Amino acid sequence: MLWYAIQTYTGREEKLAEMIRRIVPAECIGECFVPYFEQLHCWHQQNQIRVLRLFPGYIFFSTDDIGRLFQWLKQVPAMSKVLTAGAFEFTPMYDGEAEFLLQMMDSDHIVRLTYVATDGRNHVSYLSGPLEKCEDHIQDYQFRKRFAQVRLRIAGREKAARVGIILNDDVRRETAYGKVEAPVRTPEKYELPALKRPAADLAPGDRVAVIGGAFEGNVAVINQIRKNDVRISVHMFGRDIFVEVPAINIRKVE
Repeated sequence: MLWYAIQTYTGREEKLAEMIRRIVPAECIGECFVPYFEQLHCWHQQNQIRVLRLFPGYIFFSTDDIGRLFQWLKQVPAMSKVLTAGAFEFTPMYDGEAEFLLQMMDSDHIVRLTYVATDGRNHVSYLSGPLEKCEDHIQDYQFRKRFAQVRLRIAGREKAARVGIILNDDVRRETAYGKVEAPVRTPEKYELPALKRPAADLAPGDRVAVIGGAFEGNVAVINQIRKNDVRISVHMFGRDIFVEVPAINIRKVE
């Protein structure tokens, strides 16, 4: 199937997508969706996750027969006038654009939070989440506002988008949903996505830098690797101290 983008009024994207899915036969259209992203806001020592539109004013859909689909879209009340007047165009997406976008999203078409570890000086040392797939597209990090600015090509045009990030200080705070623009049912408590363990290539005896937590900034030696934690020895106060730290809080020192 070929992918296309429809540009519409901001704030009416989901309503139009729902009407298209309801009126157009399934054999004429594949997926039809509005992409969203998660962004974290810290308020009074509590994390609040907001689910916002990734590309305001855009709907994405796939079809094998754009001519037949065009005829069906004339029956969608919100589009019939502009289609009849010829004031509307489908914008085809280039090879790889749709696949790249789909890889970043989950089944609800939401780009979830990316865990970002830093060295304490705002230099990123590790990513776990959707941003892993588009690291070369990252323009800037806004750590205080918890998002990364990325540039993506959509329908042949460069678009700026925000992708939400979560830092080590946020992981242990209570987290709940806030403003949710996506038409998904949200649980009472937000469950952080499973983070890929950066310790997969580590072994006992390796020297590592601690990049988060109480021992951040220290260089240590791995004593034992467990399921989610790593036992390390840190040289402090003239002796070696053994402590357990989350695997996401260390990185190997070459």
